[in-house]
Amino acid sequence: MQRKKFLYILALATAASLTLSVTGCNKAANADQSQTSEVQSVVTGDIQTNEEIINSTGGEHAVEASGNTAEYSNVKITKTCDSSQNDEADFYGDNAAVFATDKATLTLNNVVVDTNGKHANAVFSYGEGTTVNISDSVITTSGNCSGGIMTTGGGTMNASNLSIHTTGNSSAAIRSDRGGGTVTVDGGTYVTEGTGSPVIYSTADITVSNASLESTTSEGVVVEGRNSVTLNNVSLTADNNKKNSDKSSCYNAVMIYQSMSGDASVGLAKFTMTGGTLTNKNGDIFFVNNTATDITLENAKIVNQDSSGVFLRAAAAGWGTEGSNGGKVNLYLKNQTQDGDIVVDKVSVLNMYLSSGSVYTGTVNGANEGTVYVEIESGSKWVLTGDSYITSLTCEAGAVDLNGHTLYVNGTKYTDGSPSSGTAIEIKTESSGKGNHGGKRDKPNGEKPGDPPSGEKPQGDPPAGDPPQGGNGGEPPAKPDGEA
Repeated sequence: MQRKKFLYILALATAASLTLSVTGCNKAANADQSQTSEVQSVVTGDIQTNEEIINSTGGEHAVEASGNTAEYSNVKITKTCDSSQNDEADFYGDNAAVFATDKATLTLNNVVVDTNGKHANAVFSYGEGTTVNISDSVITTSGNCSGGIMTTGGGTMNASNLSIHTTGNSSAAIRSDRGGGTVTVDGGTYVTEGTGSPVIYSTADITVSNASLESTTSEGVVVEGRNSVTLNNVSLTADNNKKNSDKSSCYNAVMIYQSMSGDASVGLAKFTMTGGTLTNKNGDIFFVNNTATDITLENAKIVNQDSSGVFLRAAAAGWGTEGSNGGKVNLYLKNQTQDGDIVVDKVSVLNMYLSSGSVYTGTVNGANEGTVYVEIESGSKWVLTGDSYITSLTCEAGAVDLNGHTLYVNGTKYTDGSPSSGTAIEIKTESSGKGNHGGKRDKPNGEKPGDPPSGEKPQGDPPAGDPPQGGNGGEPPAKPDGEA
């Protein structure tokens, strides 16, 4: 959807009147700060809005649904001011422009949402049984820690044909935090510009279909812990060119990890891409550390424009306990033509499965450090581009093209053209390290969280999932988008 300049057209004096809630930043609302204005017609792109709702008080919402069913259409919603609750705002929805909780069902159609403030998420669904449905709408956020659509505590978010653009740090367009939930997105355009602002940050189960996704500074997708991202027929472009943390020196399009902060349950992460295109401009395609994951690619076009980057890096970083914080990967290539090297460090594990006519071209574990199993189904092939070292191999005769290089299987040179029978490596799903629930969390601009909120939490169900591991009260490491 093409963005156009706002056009404000005053309606006739006889038109119905509208009350605008306008309050001073960080001040309590009062009658003197509200005003009545005539209806305006506002055109943003293809959206015409006939009502405007403004809120400028820290911690408040412009639109809220709590335990009820509500619908809004053709409305412009503006939210300014910061939250004093810092990270807690991202857990529980404080200061969001649009907020639904306590099993509410909120439907938004043809709305324009604009926020400017720290922790001013645009559209927020909190709590099990809470559902937000939003379609054909435009969202912009410009403050740090201000996502486009945000889901926590087991909430549900259904979105279609949105245009989302965020420019602040730690401001994913499709964002989740503690307790996660279910997010389904179909169609639209989603762009992020800030440091630590992937297009998708998942501590939830997130599915995106038929959409255009672009990150200009950060990873394209981050999955933390026992959560998932599924991409169907999407165009994803990632240019991760600025670090948000010193925990890793790797730049990448997709990062899958566990921070041990308590925001995501420990367990098997999943990334699935069917069809579509993933274009990476800097660094590696996939980086996996301190977690176990299933990565499934089926008939997807994966392009790495960085000739020095690898296809997959499973390796330790600054998250977890040194010596046991590598990446543990089950990689499934189905009907997939893929090139690029695979790096597996000494504390990492890879099972790679080629099926449905897949052809993989690359070097696997060229440094002879990690533990690797490769299984090649009949009709699929591995073409080596360098000497490779694996622990076990299952394949038919002719499934491996040495291409002038040497393949070592458990220390023995593989005989060109021979069949092989091996055993996959058991992958355990626990992550290493300790975290706490609510400890301080590093921010990309050096902010530190303030005191916990004094008010009550929303009435929705508390965040779902396993309790955090450890709980020693220490300071957990930073997340790549500042979520900690």
